[in-house]
Amino acid sequence: MKLAAVVVLAAAAATVSAETNAQRMARGLPPKAPIRRHSSSTDTAKKGSPSSTGGGQCNTGPVQCCSTVGTCGSHSDIDNLISLLGLSVPIGTQVGANCSPLSVLGTGSGAQCSGQTVCCEQNNWSGLINIGCLPLNLNA
Repeated sequence: MKLAAVVVLAAAAATVSAETNAQRMARGLPPKAPIRRHSSSTDTAKKGSPSSTGGGQCNTGPVQCCSTVGTCGSHSDIDNLISLLGLSVPIGTQVGANCSPLSVLGTGSGAQCSGQTVCCEQNNWSGLINIGCLPLNLNA
């Protein structure tokens, strides 16, 4: 008899642990805390605009020339790269891929960029991907 009670309690505990937040709230319980997919805050890019002073200057580092610039959540190549790297980037954040520093000292003929010139907040992945990018117009 005691064994049957233990089995019933174990089954009830397994059922309760697999319930959704909607089921918990229907029973008058608070929702469970969100699951943290990344243990480190360094993998998370903050959403916001990069600190560009205009005129081809960046306060966050050198101006970058990126072959691809897109918005997280709407550009499949950018989203695939973010997923492969295991990064957590807020949807709507501008992201540059395959970027290299661009010298803006000679903006007339010395600065050549066949892609998009941008100023990015996070350039931590050696140009593979830059997060929080703001397009720059070097001809202005």
